[in-house]
Amino acid sequence: MERVPLAETTEAVEDVFLAQLAAGEEMSVQHFEFEPGAAVPSHDHHHEQTGFVYEGELTFLLEDGEETVSAGESYVLAGGEVHGAENRGEEVVRGVDVFSPPRPNPDWAE
Repeated sequence: MERVPLAETTEAVEDVFLAQLAAGEEMSVQHFEFEPGAAVPSHDHHHEQTGFVYEGELTFLLEDGEETVSAGESYVLAGGEVHGAENRGEEVVRGVDVFSPPRPNPDWAE
């Protein structure tokens, strides 16, 4: 087993903060926070992305519409699926994403 030190949080885009929690050979895990009004522009990446929102409500902007994920819910985005995300609420959204293959250095512009 490899122990991983607590990751430093970085601001990926304005008011969206990421912290890499762990990255192995097959997957990576990151924590995210979206301040109220924060948005990640539409993008895609080859990684499959699964996630869990544990606080707040996050709206995903997809090619075929919108989907809102609330606290206690999870989601799956296929590799190559175009998506963006917005916090349209008044509270911070917090959650965890898992990427496969690993995405150790996230870049929203991918």
